[in-house]
Amino acid sequence: MDTIPVFGHNLRATPRMDLYSMRLINVKALLEGEESMKQGERVDRWAKVLEFRDDEATKYAILSHRWIGQEVEYDEIVELAKMAKGKRDEIRQGDGYRKILDSCKQAKKDGHEWLWVDTCCIDKRSSAELSEAINSMYRWYENAQVCYAYLHDVLDSSFPVEFDDYTYANGWPEWFSRGWTLQEMIAPSNVQFFNKTWQAIGDKWMLARTLKKITRVPQHVLRDGLSGDRPCIAQIMSWAANRTTTRVEDRAYSLMGLLDVNMPTLYGEGKKAFHRLQLEIIRTSNDQSIFAWSWDKEVRTGNILADDPSAFRCCSTMELMDPDEFIESLSEDMPEAELGSIEKDRLGTFPITNRGIQIWLFLCPIPGSRSVFRAWLPCRASPSSLPVSIDLCLWKSNYYRYAQLQFRPKRILQFCQVYLRYQDTSHLNAAFIIDDSAITKNGFTCSGAYPAKFAGNSFILTSTDPLCVRFYSNDETGHCFVIGFGQCFGKDWILSLTPLSAPPPIRHCCFLQPITQLHTKITSGTIVLYYSDTMIARSINIRAVFVEIAKNAGSEGSHAQLSPKSSLC
Repeated sequence: MDTIPVFGHNLRATPRMDLYSMRLINVKALLEGEESMKQGERVDRWAKVLEFRDDEATKYAILSHRWIGQEVEYDEIVELAKMAKGKRDEIRQGDGYRKILDSCKQAKKDGHEWLWVDTCCIDKRSSAELSEAINSMYRWYENAQVCYAYLHDVLDSSFPVEFDDYTYANGWPEWFSRGWTLQEMIAPSNVQFFNKTWQAIGDKWMLARTLKKITRVPQHVLRDGLSGDRPCIAQIMSWAANRTTTRVEDRAYSLMGLLDVNMPTLYGEGKKAFHRLQLEIIRTSNDQSIFAWSWDKEVRTGNILADDPSAFRCCSTMELMDPDEFIESLSEDMPEAELGSIEKDRLGTFPITNRGIQIWLFLCPIPGSRSVFRAWLPCRASPSSLPVSIDLCLWKSNYYRYAQLQFRPKRILQFCQVYLRYQDTSHLNAAFIIDDSAITKNGFTCSGAYPAKFAGNSFILTSTDPLCVRFYSNDETGHCFVIGFGQCFGKDWILSLTPLSAPPPIRHCCFLQPITQLHTKITSGTIVLYYSDTMIARSINIRAVFVEIAKNAGSEGSHAQLSPKSSLC
């Protein structure tokens, strides 16, 4: 399925979908109608091509495919026999209709009287029916007798077993890059693959090893589904990391069945759909791996929820840890008295409140900071690795996800109850003009900027580009300093830093406004840099400035001593 929802009022009343009810194609009625049209005979205008059936009691086949245009929708398949011949023939000659017809022929050959195809079996003019269908989709595929996976771009008579970016845009058939086809591959016990001409090229069982290579889904899941040895939340999310959908909301909706949750569909909500999905998972699961997204990479500072399944790309081999094993792995870094008082049940309880997600975590503060912490989660990246950790920032009594810092914590852990903020922080685009003429007159030049597009004297900070770093140096004196401009937690800020290796503390920079007032004074204004004897800088390793500047938005004047992370220029 590759659903493109269509909203609007129904032109006529449509039957309500009851529990365990799905609209199915009557294979015999469709094929007989097509044969009559092909022979130019009179078509039974009242023959029912679509009927509601109980998906628990009915044996049916189901189609999985990539939408490629010219698809036949519900109203067209229902009204086909009643259409004028010209319009009817136009539909019948399209690829979408031929795909339905060929699916029916295959179903009849396999002895199935009923077939489900997403293009025409859902009346997408009804948002209620569409939402109900999406919430039922995983069950429908799971209950099917057979799933026909139609690979429209495979021309060979055999299944592709090697990466081929010459034949396929993504190296593999397009079916494997779509969000919806992930559950359509996993849910049915019997998946049969067909090439462009409907030649059988293999099934899920015989192709399990190749499918694992393509999708990263373990072979035991491909063979047995998710009812047995169920992977952790983060690993399931990772399977969708490289997949795309036409609508951004479908990145979340296509995962509901795989993650065993239900929620209303609200097209137009954008990435909030994925946030809602994670909250629904948290309400029904005690799996903390849901917080382990991008655990080994730089992340944005903000709410604890991931913005997209791609954030779980690094979690393809992640697994949960037994509570006793998890605590034992951290025991050397905890006071003995506190170790004996830990209640293991607290690890499996984290309710959602209006303040945030209330959770117990093992925390360790970053050296030199009172607001940045490292937290360990009861999951690991692979069977032989240590528990995964993420960094958190304390801001106004709530903890936010924080970019991963490279440091060696003292590892004196505390088991604490905290609130993880799941709501988005506010952000307003801020336009700045830099007037550094006073500095350049005294021998300094701007010799580097990050991002490079902010090298000029005007720039706009946005949610995707919340930071600007400018490096000034004086070749004659050897002095240099860094100015950082940013926005975090809804506030604008400026910070000046000097390198540890610099000569005696430099005193070349100050701002028109005191730093405590900058967040109200610099928005959409001009920042004037002056040469004076007033110093508002703190010494810090210049190579760690990217990390440090981005992390001090909410902790005025609080600096952590960091190891080198990335080069400035």
